[in-house]
Amino acid sequence: MKNLITKLAGMALAVGLAATGAAQAGKIDEIRERGTVRIGVSLGGEPIGFRDAQNNPVGYDVDVATMLAEKLGVPVEFVDVSGDARISMLVSGQIDIAVANTSATLERAKSVDFSIPYNRAGLRIIVQKDAGITSLEGLAGKKIVVGRGSTGETFIKKAAPQAELVYTDNFSPEGVLLLQQKRVDAAIEDSSLLDYLATKNENLVTLPGLHSNDPIGIAVAKGDEGFVRWIDMFVSDYIQSGAYETNYKKWWGETANPPALTPLW
Repeated sequence: MKNLITKLAGMALAVGLAATGAAQAGKIDEIRERGTVRIGVSLGGEPIGFRDAQNNPVGYDVDVATMLAEKLGVPVEFVDVSGDARISMLVSGQIDIAVANTSATLERAKSVDFSIPYNRAGLRIIVQKDAGITSLEGLAGKKIVVGRGSTGETFIKKAAPQAELVYTDNFSPEGVLLLQQKRVDAAIEDSSLLDYLATKNENLVTLPGLHSNDPIGIAVAKGDEGFVRWIDMFVSDYIQSGAYETNYKKWWGETANPPALTPLW
């Protein structure tokens, strides 16, 4: 009996050590062993993420994702993710990381983990200049483009319940095209996208004020706290090294004022 107990204890210890080793290996080792990191980026709007004339992913988030892959020491495999798919693709393991203009909300944090903010934005409304819309109340009975599953959709449903929602999975080109063709009266999106769009189209104007102040975080699947901590350190270095300010001004112009971000340490 004593020998049996000893053998069982040894087996339990061996299993425990194996499980500990697997846990310690974590996502970073998995990515390095695979030899590539799958990063979800949203290519739905300039300057956050879009495709250039050669169909290559470019934009603010694409640059951040590229820097992150370089720090991991592996090539990046970009995966275009729509607004409502970012979280589900992380949970299902289709992507390793989402650098996809994702607002870090309490509801989303139930499903995935977020880094400290690598950007900030607020919800803003853009309208046709001749639509006569000057406030949220003016959206009643008007067609407004919203991203499916986005924080903008949630906000408009509460703030302007009489508005007619027109859904899109990718704000660019779908939502932008609807605005350009005047098939909708307005749109709600991150200020980072709409401020840029308004400078490119004289028929569109943004309404004053922001309707949120959202931290934009890098998202990963739950289950690896060490991986989240490493990404926090990456973002902290991104901010303190000056790369954040340089990258922001690259896409919004040298006179732009990057939102204030706080590094972890």
